[in-house]
Amino acid sequence: MSAVPDPLGHPPLERYLTLPGFTPTVLTMILGYRLRALREAAEISAKDASEVLDCSEAKISRLERGESPLREGDIEVMLRMYGAQHELETVCELARRSKEAGWWERYGSAIIPKWFDKFVGLQEGSKVIRTFEVQLVPGLLQTAEYAYAVAQGGFPATAEEIRAKVELRLRRQDLLERPDAPHLWAVLDWPVLQRPVGGREVMRGQIQHLITMSRRPNIKIQVLPPGCVAIGSPVTLLRFEEYGLPDVVYLEHPTGANYLDKPEETGRYRLMLDDLAVMALSPAQTRKELRRIARELE
Repeated sequence: MSAVPDPLGHPPLERYLTLPGFTPTVLTMILGYRLRALREAAEISAKDASEVLDCSEAKISRLERGESPLREGDIEVMLRMYGAQHELETVCELARRSKEAGWWERYGSAIIPKWFDKFVGLQEGSKVIRTFEVQLVPGLLQTAEYAYAVAQGGFPATAEEIRAKVELRLRRQDLLERPDAPHLWAVLDWPVLQRPVGGREVMRGQIQHLITMSRRPNIKIQVLPPGCVAIGSPVTLLRFEEYGLPDVVYLEHPTGANYLDKPEETGRYRLMLDDLAVMALSPAQTRKELRRIARELE
């Protein structure tokens, strides 16, 4: 395998054969962006590539955005077209690894629907997670008791499904314990702390957990002060800092989610999160407020 430099100066793909921590979801994105870089370096349009592959331009777009799995036959045709046959072995091996199931997929679609499956895979491979919540404590910061109360209040589910949802949520939190843990920056709207999810005892434990987590070096928690007007829906921005991958903005609604990765879209949300952080109490002030709320719940 020849480690030929990427046309845009990205590290050679070979490094992703040995580096840990890259989920199938992120590997698919990396491969897609590599293929786009090679196509553009070869000065081949998406339309011309689609004609050679006998597919639609939309398929080329999905492949290059990491939204569709890569087949070895398509990989061979594309690399030959782009004059990059020397990468065939590496790309095919990474494509095989990108099809491996993530640990979370064993829970099945009843517990983790396809639209959320992608988010978990992206979150697992991210370097920075910025989130703004208006209804609930972010899932990565929830206690077991709080998560159980949230699961009970969602769509109708059996006791076993509720147990599995809570287990999944708690296991997702393991990524914050990794040596290469991402940085989590959470801004909470004021009503999140006033909503007694699960009752006073559960909420007191949740508040105390936020205080504890806020002291970790890779976690920053801020709360908007009372009366501060903010947008009415949650948003999460994921940053990868690998291979030139774009930021991804995740917008969830009751029956699905939207994923945005165009710079003009994600840039607006990044500025919005910056503004919210400026309006919010500082991390130290937030801890002080959390301690006050915990005392009130005693």
